Amino acid sequence: MEPTSLVLSIVSIANMGILGILVAMFGRMYINTKAQLPLGMIVVAAMLFLHNVIGAMAYFSMEEIFSHDIFPYMLGVGIAELVGLLIFLKITLD
Repeated sequence: MEPTSLVLSIVSIANMGILGILVAMFGRMYINTKAQLPLGMIVVAAMLFLHNVIGAMAYFSMEEIFSHDIFPYMLGVGIAELVGLLIFLKITLD
C-alpha cells in the first residue's frame, strides 16, 4: 500500500470514530429530549460516516487507479473534515 493511501485511510478512519461518537451523543440527546434536531444531526453524521466508509474502502482497494497527483488534495479535504469534526465534537461536548 502506498504511504499516501495509508494516510488517507487513517484520516477516514479517524473521521469515522469521531462521527460514531457524535451519533451516540445525538442519540442520547434524542432519547432524553425527544427533540427533532438531534434526529437531523444523526442523519447528517450517519451520511458523513457512510462517505468516510466508502472513501476508506476506495483508498484500500482502488489505489492503483487513482492518480497520485490528486492525493495531496484528497488528504487536504480529509484533514479539513477531521478538523471540522473535532471542532463540532468540542462544541457538542460543551
